[in-house]
Amino acid sequence: MNLRNYILTLGVIALIGISCGDGGNGTTEANGTEENTSDNSTGESNQLFEMEGKLFSIPSPVQTAFLIKEVGSNYDPTFLNDAKVATNYSTNFKKGINLGIYSADLGYVTIYEQTQDAIAYLTAVKKLANDLGVSGAFDMKLMSRFEGNLGNRDSLLCLVGDALRASDAYLKNNQRNDVGSLVLAGGWIESLYFSTLVAARSHNDDVINRIGSQKATCNNLVQLLMPYYSKEDYTALIDQLMELNDVYKGVEIVYTYKEPTVDVGKKKTTFNSVSDVRITDEQLNDISQKIKIIRDQLVS
Repeated sequence: MNLRNYILTLGVIALIGISCGDGGNGTTEANGTEENTSDNSTGESNQLFEMEGKLFSIPSPVQTAFLIKEVGSNYDPTFLNDAKVATNYSTNFKKGINLGIYSADLGYVTIYEQTQDAIAYLTAVKKLANDLGVSGAFDMKLMSRFEGNLGNRDSLLCLVGDALRASDAYLKNNQRNDVGSLVLAGGWIESLYFSTLVAARSHNDDVINRIGSQKATCNNLVQLLMPYYSKEDYTALIDQLMELNDVYKGVEIVYTYKEPTVDVGKKKTTFNSVSDVRITDEQLNDISQKIKIIRDQLVS
């Protein structure tokens, strides 16, 4: 597997961050090994990918949705991109980025056990996947399994993960890494947008820290998308992410290293380092405004 394919594989899996039988802990499989990467300060699971010899971490949008629910935020469908507008997207850029956005939305509605909305968002995901040529992952058998498991949140998340991993296999085998990068970016943008809306209402420290902790991820996404900068749609998105990255430069993250725990039998490594996020109200407001501008342009 070449470097780009390896990044793409981990990226699409990161959209769901959950696999069958793993009890909800995000795992990443590479070269026959699995790593469970978690930060005990947030309780989130991240996926690792490699670029130019460096390891980067991308948090799962579903883990963000779990955090939002855990802090007591009620289900709010106004957070989401309307599933009905999936038919409005005509370019591969808009289809790819909104496949990521809808995947994050699907994770959100599923975690809140909103079964009818989950069907609508699965249909939107299936529509965009079909347009992008990965419809085989969302066949009628999968739809039937999904409908047969309504009310079983863990099974639904598992099925969505299965479908997106199948989509990833297609993208990987057909060298469509630009689309894979868009899906990854869309999922991250949507989950950060959720977080800023909840932070504005609740002023919850855990959610605010989650927003501040995305500093490195924003920079990672800029690097991941940069090879496609010459493409018009990508240029605008990357420029805006770079502006968001500039806002993030003022956010301080202080890491305290703690020895990781290794379970050789399960081939898992748990990272125990703790991070202290220092973000001002002004920085939080600037991030919130910027991510709304980016997100609104992508879903329009």
